Amino acid sequence: MLRRFFHRQIDAREKLLGVPLDYLHHMADTSPAATVKFGLFMPMSQHRKVLPASVYHIAALVASRAQDCGTCVQIGVNVAQYERVPAFIIEAVLHDDADALSQELADVYHYACVMVQQQDDPTLRETLRNRYGDEGLIELAFALAAAQVYPVVKRALGYALACSRVEVKMQDTTINTSALVPAG
Repeated sequence: MLRRFFHRQIDAREKLLGVPLDYLHHMADTSPAATVKFGLFMPMSQHRKVLPASVYHIAALVASRAQDCGTCVQIGVNVAQYERVPAFIIEAVLHDDADALSQELADVYHYACVMVQQQDDPTLRETLRNRYGDEGLIELAFALAAAQVYPVVKRALGYALACSRVEVKMQDTTINTSALVPAG
């Protein structure tokens, strides 16, 4: 009964996010207890109170791309678009084109790139702390960390076997981008 409940919830998320979540179906079939615990991670992965949507999603997309080249990046794009992040910002991140961003957004992009490379930039961190406050910096940290968890779990379970094209919808059209990064 619990498994059926999980599958219904996962099916609903698939429809909402626009991608298959086979690894979650596998998890629900294999370990309901693990599925519950993984579900408890969701609130942290979606925590955003003070950051503008564009800032949060730039960090999340950079982090997701560092670990994935398929459905996790597509989910990040879909959620960013749902939260009305302009398509040109998403495209800039997917194409590593920080020059297409304002200085404020480029700072976030560069900081996210440094963080996913497991390096540090104290000056840039202080710039972002001054701009968004300590709470904003915490939200950036959560965006960076959480966006990497899903692709790592998916890949560890054997469900990240191929890269795919990422679609960014602009007005009434869909543009396929070739912003692919090899997984891992």
